[in-house]
Amino acid sequence: MSKIAYVNGRYLPQSEASVNIEDRGYQFGDGIYEVVHLHDGRYVDEDLHLARLERSLREIALPMPMSRAALSMVLREVARRNRVTEGLLYMQVTRGVSRRDHAFPSKPVPPALVVTIRRVPPYPTNVDKWQAACITLPDLRWARRDIKSVNLLPNCLARQKAREAGAIEAILFDEATGMVTEGAATTFWIVDENGAIRTRFLDHVILPGCTRAALMAELRTLGMDYDERAFSLEEMRRAREAFITSATSFVKPITKIDGQPVGDGQVGPVVRRLFDIFARHVKGDVKNAA
Repeated sequence: MSKIAYVNGRYLPQSEASVNIEDRGYQFGDGIYEVVHLHDGRYVDEDLHLARLERSLREIALPMPMSRAALSMVLREVARRNRVTEGLLYMQVTRGVSRRDHAFPSKPVPPALVVTIRRVPPYPTNVDKWQAACITLPDLRWARRDIKSVNLLPNCLARQKAREAGAIEAILFDEATGMVTEGAATTFWIVDENGAIRTRFLDHVILPGCTRAALMAELRTLGMDYDERAFSLEEMRRAREAFITSATSFVKPITKIDGQPVGDGQVGPVVRRLFDIFARHVKGDVKNAA
């Protein structure tokens, strides 16, 4: 069966779907995107993702292409038409089609919306097989990383360097301060040398991760402490454990950074528990995670 995409009001086979060459997303990267995990026919943390989409659009003065309720219906219809119950949905909103000019169109044009979905394996069941390695790189992205913009060239370059090094992610840091920011496409966490679960506080320097927020909510429910406090590369290298979170990584243990083991180089007890907690969250059954 051909994959079906939603493109500006129409459901089309992806092989026939297209956007205008003067779409501002293509010309300028003038747009916002979201990625949502579909588990057993249910979009995980859908409200968080749609709220973040709305916030990012507000930050660049771009209106929603339709109401949240209507957009939710489109997301479900794309999954239904593709017969996908376990997958990753991608949606992108751009400022639409207009003669190429850096400034916004003098006459507003309709925002452009594209939605696609693809099948992926379900939440992993073996945390030891889910572990991975990372590298560190200077953070070269723009100043408003809290906006989920389609401008992802620095992220792509960082991910490519990670792949060339045999790693799955690049952990980015501020060259001036040596402080860790986040992954190229993930939130980065450590269990520090004192046993505290830590990740950087939110501001314009990092993306407000939806999986980050969902995991924190579950930790609060379970009475588990965490610390939104920045940490340096040196603190990271002394950490007992490390992990990344995202809609595609869930809770992924990081056991090697820049070729060196994190802690003892094995998946640690804290990350094991967080992996299980988030597995239950994905399945909608966190009450039994304690």
